[in-house]
Amino acid sequence: MYFPQFLVGMFTTSAIVAVWTYIATGSFWKALAWTVLALLVLQVGYFLLAFGLFYKRSTKSTDAKPEPASPVQPPLRRNGGVSSPGGQ
Repeated sequence: MYFPQFLVGMFTTSAIVAVWTYIATGSFWKALAWTVLALLVLQVGYFLLAFGLFYKRSTKSTDAKPEPASPVQPPLRRNGGVSSPGGQ
């Protein structure tokens, strides 16, 4: 997930939490507290997800074995023939 998409989702979620909590409790301070708590949970979740993806990528690349090099193919001529490595 790209960071701008995450920000849009995070602010949308926090706005929903703020409005919902204010309607349920009638208190601005409780709505603010629940919104901050929701923002913290979302941020920690995003950090853990990103850390997990980076950790998974780094262990996968170190475990992979390099593929053997393929033999070098001589270049093709324009007429479809194969050129020799020593010249014409």
